[in-house]
Amino acid sequence: MRVRSFHYPRRENRARGMTLVELMITVLIVMVLAGIAASGYQNYRERIRVSQAVTDIGGMSVQIKHYMLDNQGPPESLADIGLGSKLDPWGRPYFYLNLATQNGKGKSRRDKKLNPLNSDFDLYSAGKDGLTQTQLSARESRDDIIRARDGKFIGLASDFDP
Repeated sequence: MRVRSFHYPRRENRARGMTLVELMITVLIVMVLAGIAASGYQNYRERIRVSQAVTDIGGMSVQIKHYMLDNQGPPESLADIGLGSKLDPWGRPYFYLNLATQNGKGKSRRDKKLNPLNSDFDLYSAGKDGLTQTQLSARESRDDIIRARDGKFIGLASDFDP
């Protein structure tokens, strides 16, 4: 007489995959982490661009000051010191205004109290958005990288508080 034996499936014989729900949760978690990482990376890159613009403006200011010592006045344009084609980290030309000439009267950058930022020359980048206004309190000017107080401050316009 034959005895029938009943076999229960062993655990090692079952499929060892992920269910669809588990896979969807895993993909969702990876997407959220990637979004957070991408945002952090963009912020990091923007801080680097601002830092580079501050460094550029500081170096250009030194070159302009040397020109002023040699020529008893500031250059009419950045091209006079070989920087006419220099671009900011966002790929746009730097703005320069000689305040000693008639061309600079009334066009200088101004703080929120409408006082001129500099007495010798204005040098700045329009920043990330590429928009700028004469007065720093304007929304378009808040991301500009500026030189103020005749070079004692170089940084974001939003950080400048006279």
